[in-house]
Parts: sequence; structure tokens; C-alpha cells
Amino acid sequence: MDAPAPGLGEGPEDPFALHNSASAVLDDHGRIVGWSERAQEHLGYPPEEVLGRAAIEFLFDSGDRAAVLDAVAACERDQGWSGVLPVLHRSGRRVELGFRARLVVRSGSDREWFLVAAPAEEVRQWEADRSVLDGMFRRSPIGLSVHAPDLSILRVNRALARFAQLPAAEVRGRRAGDFLIGPDLETFESRLRRVLETGEPLIFTEQTCRLRSDPGHERVVSVSAFRMQDPAGAILGVTQMVEDVTDRYRARRRLALLNRASARIGTTLDLGQTTWELADVAVPVLADAVSVDLLEPVARGEEAAEEASEGLVRRMAVHSVMADALQVMYPAGEVFRFDPRTPQARCLAERQPILEPLLQSSPGWYFQDSERTRRAFSLGAHSLIVVPLTARGLLLGLLSLWRARRPEPFEEDDLTLAEEFAARAALCIDNARRFTQQHLAALTLQRSLLPRELPEHSAVEFAHRYLPADPATGVGGDWFDVIPLSGARVALVVGDVVGHGLHAAATMGRLRTAVHTLASLDYAPDEVLSHLDDLVNRLADEQEPADGRSQGQQIVGATCLYAVYDPISQRCTLARAGHLPPAVVTTDGTVSLPDLPEGPPLGLGGLPFEAAELELAEGSLLALYTDGLVEGRGHDLDEGLKRLREALSRPSRSLEETCTALQDALLPEHPHDDVALLVARTRVLAPEQVASWELPAEPTAAARARELTAATLTRWDLEEMAFTAELVVSELVTNAYRYGGGTPVTLRLIRDRSLICEVSDSSSTAPHLRRARTTDEGGRGLLLVAQLTERWGTRYTRDGKTVWTELPLATALEGHSAAAAIPAIDW
Repeated sequence: MDAPAPGLGEGPEDPFALHNSASAVLDDHGRIVGWSERAQEHLGYPPEEVLGRAAIEFLFDSGDRAAVLDAVAACERDQGWSGVLPVLHRSGRRVELGFRARLVVRSGSDREWFLVAAPAEEVRQWEADRSVLDGMFRRSPIGLSVHAPDLSILRVNRALARFAQLPAAEVRGRRAGDFLIGPDLETFESRLRRVLETGEPLIFTEQTCRLRSDPGHERVVSVSAFRMQDPAGAILGVTQMVEDVTDRYRARRRLALLNRASARIGTTLDLGQTTWELADVAVPVLADAVSVDLLEPVARGEEAAEEASEGLVRRMAVHSVMADALQVMYPAGEVFRFDPRTPQARCLAERQPILEPLLQSSPGWYFQDSERTRRAFSLGAHSLIVVPLTARGLLLGLLSLWRARRPEPFEEDDLTLAEEFAARAALCIDNARRFTQQHLAALTLQRSLLPRELPEHSAVEFAHRYLPADPATGVGGDWFDVIPLSGARVALVVGDVVGHGLHAAATMGRLRTAVHTLASLDYAPDEVLSHLDDLVNRLADEQEPADGRSQGQQIVGATCLYAVYDPISQRCTLARAGHLPPAVVTTDGTVSLPDLPEGPPLGLGGLPFEAAELELAEGSLLALYTDGLVEGRGHDLDEGLKRLREALSRPSRSLEETCTALQDALLPEHPHDDVALLVARTRVLAPEQVASWELPAEPTAAARARELTAATLTRWDLEEMAFTAELVVSELVTNAYRYGGGTPVTLRLIRDRSLICEVSDSSSTAPHLRRARTTDEGGRGLLLVAQLTERWGTRYTRDGKTVWTELPLATALEGHSAAAAIPAIDW
């Protein structure tokens, strides 16, 4: 029998090959007339023992005779046969061999049978391999192609022929470029060349595949490839298997897009950011261009009414892989109305998604803007999906997706995908809308509680800033105030309530109202804080729930800085409750943070507050602020105070510019906490605007006061006010003489925006307004003063009290009629 060929590969060879198989020749009577060496190797019989003998007599067991005779009969009938038969080895053991028998006709009528045999196991394996190979080329659903070293096609199976839409025989000899287009061809050939050069197989590698016969339909295929070599190692070519995995790829892409939408959309509660995230997720995975439009009320954080489906929309976000497309689409922020004939208008009206696979066959799209439509077509726009954005039964807006660069149109699967992730995005948009609504409500409440316009004051020139926190944090309870006080003085206030939200804003409003009330009573700064502390404690008690359990979101606490500046004495009295000290800038540019007594925050209760005095030269700058200005996520308090001093030490500028400089130097674009800033530059009343006298406690004090008042008003060119002022001063001095305990009385006149009359004595008795009966001889004096003046009041000092009045400078002699109407003047 023949020797095996060297260098065989690991795969099974043809067992009936010449160098592998045993062969024998039988005559027409079944006698052996030919015997090969391999036959001797398989069965152990040398030629001299078998030649001329009938094979059936010694090569087969008697029990297998029936099977042998059946094979002989089939061979006679078909003139050939193949199959497996058990044969006896010379040693007596049974050996299964696979046979192939063929009729050989010699000259004349002699016939012989040529037999080729191989071990049955090898034959079965080889037949199985043949069946697999046949199946790969005839019945396999996976495409198979065999390429020569130059990548020309040697053979393809039926599946790949169907994919190429050609008979398999016609594909032979062609190249991939005859079927694939564009970058898909370059990817295909570069990968096969790498397999040929390196021998490294390609395993389940996915790539896009567009055929020349159907360029508008993009497929995704999974490719595996290996290099072919002969037994000697020579490269014969490369074989690749191609499977169409478009459906699987789309399903995976669909799941990935939904997962991406869940992770990327709704990272904040900002409505604009959420709509941008929606547009960003869809491009370029699903569409080449995307726009998100919300109904105008929804864009403002409101709920859209039913009839709003036909109303205005606001474009919230646009995104595209093509820069030119952004010039064609309405920009973000544009407010417009869709033409009723457009797919978008129908989507809003019907609340149903709309698929327009071919825009050229959708005439309604032209009516919105013919010029934009023409430019869009020039960019290749050819397919459109419009999906309504609905959440919790509310229509919010719509999502529009276009394809232009990608040639294949949208399909039903794309529409289903767009619906799914648009539904998820709509919930995030509605959450953002609800938050926007709540935030705007809180911000509106907060702004309504803050001062809108602060009155100008002769004691200080001021500017202010209020910056709400990042919407994600919520509105806070920061506030500021400039409150006119008696005696041409002014109160400067800044405070910060603990926490954020509606509760903090409401608490701030109550505290601010309380500060105004306390300021009107002319309490000293430390007394104002003491009363505020009591108020905060009462508010905390009101918030205590019935079951006694605390609610962290309703903790009541605050810090406050209260300063009173007197433009006559140039003294500023300050007290603080847990608040940061103010910054003082002198006229030479020196910046300092005065070391004021640090009282406890409001709400701790039982702890005293202490006031301190500063003497401020004219033109000094006082900056009051809340902690949001100097505390940030990127730096600590000390760093913030350092930046504050640096910003204030720069050359003198207007107060508005100072506020802007502080904002730029200290605050990020979206501060995490509310910021209240109040900057005031001090003024001083000139000495000629103030007149003061000490009058002895004697009956002539009132007359002397009238003389001094008349003379001073004449010097101030206010003679027309003399009668009213003399009457008011006379009443105040008379009653100070009567009830002041015999101590001297101080009269002070101040010419400011109004005429201020002040009478001070050492008594702590508070005057009060009452209505005199007709039989009373007195008791009408204070009523007369209240009618003749614009404002009046009493403030207490350590040495007694001061009763003050304010008369507007425009007051003429109308006071004569009022005086004539009240015959008795008394308290």
C-alpha cells in the first residue's frame, strides 16, 4: 500500500486518496486478481495468500455473508457500490472498512471489479466533513466566499449569492468592488488583506455593508475570515463567512440608545439642559438632525391647556451632524407656530407619531417655510419622524428627527425606537417643567418679599445685587434693606435665613417685615437683633410638629447684620448675629474687616448681642454681604474674604461697577447659594444744615424755641415754613418742659430732604396720641403735631428720649387752617 504524504494538515484527508487507501481487483467470479501493499497493511494478508482465491470464502465472517451478498447484488445492479462492510483480518479479528467498488471492462467480455477500501472510521469522518462542506455551500444561511490571494472571488455559497442578488456561478471571478460601495469596500478589503498577510483570523467583526444594487439600504454584517494554506504551507487565499446581523444590530442599538437616554437625559432639573440632552442622545445614532419644540406655556414651566396644541411653540434645542443644517433650522429660543398642514402640526393636534420616509412625497412640509425647505433639500434632507412629547397625560411638545447624510430612510423600527426614548425623555422634561414651575413660584415669592426700589437717602449712596442660587439648589432666604430712620440716619441691613425653598423665602419675608417694624421704633442695633432672636424662636415653635418629631427641612434660623449710620456724627453703629463682618474701605483705598462682636445666630435664644461703633469719614465705603458671596465649592471662606478685599482695593469707581467687579471676582456663573450684596458710600450733612440749642427748663423756653426756629428758617430760605415749624416746636418744647423733670431741653433742627425738628429731654415718658373730649381744656397738642407733620415719633437714648417730626420742604402756609381748627393745644 502507498505511504502517507508528508506535511499533512490537521484536517481529515480523503481516505480514498491513492496514498491512503487499500486497493484490490476481483474478477467476474469474485476471485482476487490484484492486491496492494496498503491492503496487506490493513488485513495482514500478503499477495501470495490471496491472489486467485474467492474473497467471500476467507475475507468475510459467515455471519456477515448476507450483508456481503446484498452489496454484491447492488454492485451488479448499479455497476458500482459504496458502503461499509466488516472484513476478517488475517489474525481473525473483524475490521470495518469502507468500500468503493467500480466495474472495469476489459477487452472482450471479461469484467473485473476495482475495490478501494479505507478504515470505516476515517470514511465516516470524511463523509461527515464532505456533508458539512456541501452544507456550507448549498444549505447554510450564513454567507461563505472563497477568495484568491488577489482577493478575486473563487467561489461563493448560495446564501451569499442571494445576498449579492446574483447566481453563484456569475459571482465567480468578480471582486468585492463589483458589489460594495464607498468606505464599506475599503473596510472589507483592508481586513481581508490583513488576514492574508498576518494569518491572524478575523472573528465576528461587524461592519456596515451597502450594495450597489441597493445603496439606500444600509445593512450590518458580521464577518469572520481565515487564511487558506496547502499541506506545504503555500497561501491559497482567504475564506470569509458573512452573516447579516442587521436586525440584531438594530435591536442592540435600540437597547443601547434607550440605556443612553436613561443615563444622559434628565441629569439636571433645568428645562433647557434636559431638552438639549434629548437632542444630543438622538444624534447621530438615530438621526442626522434633531429639534425639540415645547409648547410656549410648557417652556415657561406652566401646564399647557388643551387648546394650546394649536398654539405657539418655543424651540428649545437643535443638534445636527452637519453644521449647515443648523443654519437652516429655527434656532433655539425662537417662538413660532407650525402651519396646520405640516407633519408637526398634525402630530400636535392628533398626539400621534408621524413617519414621512420620503419628504418629497410629503407636500405639507413645504408650507412651513418654503425657503428653509428648499435649503434643507439642498442639504439632502429626505426622511422625517415627528414624535409627540407627552407625560402624565399632558402634551408638552414634539421631537423632530431628520435624515440627510445617511441614505436609508426612516422605517417603522426607527419610529418605534423614537417613540420609546421620547416617552422616557418626556418624563424628564415634565419633571424639569414641574421643578421650573415650583422654582419660579418660589423665586416670585422671594422677589416679591425683597425690596424692589430702595429710596434714595442723603446719608449714603448705595447699590445692591441679589443673585438667586442655581435652580437645582432652590431659592434661599437672603435679603438686604436700606431703611430711613429719624434724624437723617439710615439703617443698612443684610440677612440670611437657613435653608432653601419656599419655607426659607417665607421666613425671610417675616424677618424683613419685623426689621422694618423694629427700625420704625428706633431701637438700637443690638436691641433689634434681640427682638429678632425672640421672633425666630417663636417661628421655630410654630414649626414644631404635633407629634414632637423634628422636620429637618423646616429648621428656622438666620444670621443678620444691622448697621445704623448717622451722617451728622459720622458714626456707624453695628451689631451682628452670626453674620460675617462688613468690609470697610477708607477714602485712601485701605480695606478692612472690622473686628465686631460676633453674636450668636438668630434662633439660639438667651444670648446677648453687643453693638460696636465705627467713625467713618465722608466717602467711606461699607460693603454688607451674605456668605454666598465669599464661600464657594472651589475655595474656603478665608480665600473668599481675601478675594473680596482684593476686589474692593482696586481704584475708585461707581458703586454699580463695584458690585459688578465683586460679582465677577467672587462668583461662578451659577452660584450654589443665594447672594445678597449691599454697597454704601457715606455722606455727611454740612454743619450749616444742622442747628442745635440747649434751652433752660423755664416757662419762656417755648417762646425762645420759636424765635430760634424762625431765625434759622429765614437763614435757610424756608420762611414759608416758619409758622408751621414754630407751632410744632412750641408744642414739643412746652410738653418737654412740663413733663421733663426740670432738666434742660435740647432743640435740634436739621435741613435735609425734609425739615426735621427734634426735642430731647431726660424723661422716659412716651408721648401718645389721644382724642380729647369737648369739655377738655387740653389734650389736643399731639394730634395737632400729627396733622401738621409728615411723620413723627419717639426714640429713646441712654439719657432720655427724643421726640422728632418731619415736615416736607414744600410745605407752605396751609398749616394756618389746621391750627385754627384746633382751639386747645395740650397733651
